[in-house]
Amino acid sequence: MFQKKWLRVLLVVVALGFLGMLVYQIPWVEQRASWRIDIAVTYLRGMLRPVRAVPTPITRLTSPTPKITATSTPTFTPTTTPSPLSGGESPPTPTLSPTLLPSPTPIPVKVELESTFWEKQDWNNCGPATLAVYLNYYGWEGDQFKISAKLKPQRGDRNVNVEELDHYTRNYAGWLQTQFRVGGDLDLLKKFVAAGIPVMVESSFSFEQTYWPHDDQWGAHYLFITGYDEAAQTFTVQDTYIGADQIVSYELLDEQWQPFNRVFTLIYLPQQEQTVQAILGTDWDIPTNRQNALAEAQAEIDANPQDAYAWFNLGTNLVYFERYEEAAAAYDEARAIGWPQRMLRYQFGPFFAYFHSGRNDDLLALTEYAQQFTRNSEETFLWHGWALYRQGNIVGAMEDFEAALEANYLYQDARYALDFVLGQ
Repeated sequence: MFQKKWLRVLLVVVALGFLGMLVYQIPWVEQRASWRIDIAVTYLRGMLRPVRAVPTPITRLTSPTPKITATSTPTFTPTTTPSPLSGGESPPTPTLSPTLLPSPTPIPVKVELESTFWEKQDWNNCGPATLAVYLNYYGWEGDQFKISAKLKPQRGDRNVNVEELDHYTRNYAGWLQTQFRVGGDLDLLKKFVAAGIPVMVESSFSFEQTYWPHDDQWGAHYLFITGYDEAAQTFTVQDTYIGADQIVSYELLDEQWQPFNRVFTLIYLPQQEQTVQAILGTDWDIPTNRQNALAEAQAEIDANPQDAYAWFNLGTNLVYFERYEEAAAAYDEARAIGWPQRMLRYQFGPFFAYFHSGRNDDLLALTEYAQQFTRNSEETFLWHGWALYRQGNIVGAMEDFEAALEANYLYQDARYALDFVLGQ
């Protein structure tokens, strides 16, 4: 009798599980339930494997990072260079020279650009949603899903970087011009808005809930800046998570912008290009822009040697110039101070630096650490695969490269890696 009772219970459980699987296949059910299931699984994983601070360097360099000063000149001008923000695509270098205004023009004390389109972002979709808001400003017709279909086939993909957004605009809204630069400042943002060109920035924010025990709740977010008010010292931003026309103080925006090397994206009409060049000045030239950002990061380190973000930005800009050992030393300093748990979900400069400086143990440690927070990151799979390849573990490397393509079949760096290993 006892065995029959438990057999009936088991059959009911199996039947309910099977029914649940069938119901989950309904698109609107999957859309509403998938992110909740993901949160539950992530929290359970965090309980079974507690999350700790970023691992300290394993083979830390003994020599200090050379000091970069504001008067330094570039020692290397790359023609094609791996981008430290993504899987390796290089931003195109414009051939036009900057056209400077004959004299500075004072900007108004307050500007509000009209942004009539706003939409709430889907799960993990702030990049495509913010880009959709930006493109609609110029009359483009579409929404975030039109963009995400071309950039992130998996809804659970948690990161779309600035290069990918730039790629979309160039290829699917080619009647517009687009540029991104690093090392921006508040005055630059105001000048563009005053010129009628809104700006998109990548910044940090705090999650409203914890996703695992001891979660620091730090993450990345895109903001679309459409106004400013000098008297109030605030920007008006379109935030696809919180809402339209949000007010953010100058101080807070700069604080949250710094962790991402103060990267900013500009999208504008072809006839506005001369204005963009004039406002950017020397930063129109991409290597010079990187050198300027390098000097700014060093200045922030001089002001506060315990600024982990400044050290991280220094490393990222050194990666651009392929100065990998120096970059690794800068990242060492940032790791020793401590950076947020999810940092490697969004930025991959450390992977470049440790791989190219031959520090394979550190590369393995960081990619495995990153996988604790982001199980489906194609970039993390790629670099973990290259670390295994360096160890001679060809089978493990190929499994990682295939996992990267499973996470995002559009990821050409993983396809190249597979072809490289298979063709050796």
